Parts: sequence; C-alpha cells; structure tokens
Amino acid sequence: MMSVLDSHLARLPDGLAIKAGWLTQTLKPSHLAAMLARTGMRHKVMVISACYSGVFIPRLANPDTLVVTAADADHSSFGSPDKAKWTYFGNAFFNVALRQARRLKNAFVVARSLVQQRELRARFEP
Repeated sequence: MMSVLDSHLARLPDGLAIKAGWLTQTLKPSHLAAMLARTGMRHKVMVISACYSGVFIPRLANPDTLVVTAADADHSSFGSPDKAKWTYFGNAFFNVALRQARRLKNAFVVARSLVQQRELRARFEP
C-alpha cells in the first residue's frame, strides 16, 4: 500500500490540522496508525509531504512500514503556496528522484539533496 498526504497542513502539538473546504480536523499519528491497521495490509509505504510531517514517524514507522516525510516534527516544508501543485519535497521526490532511483531509500537521499540545494539558494534554513 502506498499513500501520499500532500496537503495544506498546520502543525498542532498532537498531529496535523487538515483543512478541506470548510472542514478542519486534526489528523493525529495514532488515528492514522489505527486507520492503517484496519486495512490489514502488512507492508506499507507512507509518503507525507507536509510541514512538520515528521510528527508521524515515531507512531507509524516500524519494520513493516516505511515513512518518508518532507520535514521533521519541528520544521516546516517549503514550497507549498496555495496554488502550488507540489511542495519542494513532493516535486523532488516524485517528479525527479523516483524517476531515476531504483530504491526508495536512494530516491529519498536524492530528494533531500535537491530540496536542501533549493532551500540554500532561496536562503532558507534547511
């Protein structure tokens, strides 16, 4: 199972606020873990391209679940204005790195490097 959360999210102490139209809810790592457990699928890959998405890593990552995030739990992810199709990370991972890498780990390394280079050019703190 591969799932991608690429949305306009804001960090909350206990998860991420997801806004869809008029509805705003908190997606907590424990809630997402419970949803994934209900699928019955053993091997999973989660790609979460959002600010502060690292908040999900401790709860979701395990020997059967790979979690790739655009940021750690304490930092934002750049490049996600309202009209943007991709965040910096989403573009680097999906549009560039996955097209050339044979392994997800290698794709992540390439994407991280591309994002860091772009952040440095824009004078953002990586």
